[in-house]
Amino acid sequence: MSSIRPLIPLLVAAGILLGGNGLQGTLIALRGAQEGFSPAVIGFMGTAYFGGFLLGCLAITAIMKSVGHVRSFSALAAIASAGTLMLILVIDPVMWSLIRFATGFCFAGLFTIMESWLNSGVRNEDRARVLAIYRMVDIGAVTGSQFLIPIFGADGFTIFAIMSIMITVSLVPVSLGDRSNPAPPENVKLDLGRAWRISPLAAIGCIAVGVTNSAFRTLSPVYAEQIGMSVTDVVTFVSVGIIGGAMIQYPLGYLSDRRDRRMVLLATTGCAMVAALALAFLAGSNPLANFIIVFVFGSFAMPLYSLSAAHANDRADKGEFVLVNAALMLFYSFGAIGGPLIASTVMQRLGPSWLFVFSAVVYAVFILIIVYRMGARPGVPARSRSRFIALLRTSTVFARLARRNGDGDKVE
Repeated sequence: MSSIRPLIPLLVAAGILLGGNGLQGTLIALRGAQEGFSPAVIGFMGTAYFGGFLLGCLAITAIMKSVGHVRSFSALAAIASAGTLMLILVIDPVMWSLIRFATGFCFAGLFTIMESWLNSGVRNEDRARVLAIYRMVDIGAVTGSQFLIPIFGADGFTIFAIMSIMITVSLVPVSLGDRSNPAPPENVKLDLGRAWRISPLAAIGCIAVGVTNSAFRTLSPVYAEQIGMSVTDVVTFVSVGIIGGAMIQYPLGYLSDRRDRRMVLLATTGCAMVAALALAFLAGSNPLANFIIVFVFGSFAMPLYSLSAAHANDRADKGEFVLVNAALMLFYSFGAIGGPLIASTVMQRLGPSWLFVFSAVVYAVFILIIVYRMGARPGVPARSRSRFIALLRTSTVFARLARRNGDGDKVE
């Protein structure tokens, strides 16, 4: 697979950058709790991040078209690095919310740049494998970086400096080592109405997943801290949930290629709901029980976006893949803006375990919608397409947003 060699510097940069971002998400919740910020305030910071993320999704193509990939990457990484240091220099919930908004904007752009860069630099026959490697780098970096927190502690300046260093160092391989020259992207016109008409179920599914997954990623460290876990256990709790979601992505995609995707989506949502209720009412404060159940929860909660997006792509015309995937990411962002804020308010009033009761309620509503849509529109067989493409198409949504004629559409 010789086409990946020129992209190795970009993959190295992605690992460093994604590790820094994953570390920041957990640290914000832990350090905020130590500083006395309420769960509602920490949840609002998560909402601010996803608000910036949504704006970044809409703005990044214009930025990339104006100055190209390398300059866009450098500028956004520099802003994100400076914001990380500002978090420790000014410990204030309003300032932290503003910084998280800016960070969300930057990382939406950085994700877009990295994934469009990868897509433009590989041949069609290598695309799925390269994106699989990228996703492995993503998950490995995010999971591994979590354990820097118990090593250096959540208090003090050191851990924030390390995050800033990681984001800044990601500029080096891109600036000095990458010799690829991706073409500036064309603008893509989004049509949310058309995406909704193609698959209302997928649109609602992405909103629901945005609500629940953003709440989990923002507030699970707060839940773990409030039930009495140590810093190491908090980090392990978050990491185990992410690992569970990564491990079962492909098996569920394989199964949904051979069955009505809505049946697989229904079963997966049901399992996620049961696991959420188990975390709320059975796990208690036992770390081992929480680790086991959150692994199951992550295994079924994290793949729901991929399954919803694959269902929409089954029903899209060949020229609509870019539109559909860009729109679904925006639907996800709509849900992600509200999820942390609502969940944190519920947690503050009713207790930490209600984070998962809230998620279970969202899943229950989604289950009812799935059942209704299965009756309203008879099922059709999934199209014969690569399992990797079906799963990884959702991972390349940012790249497709930056390209009018997505290359991934040619790998059918």
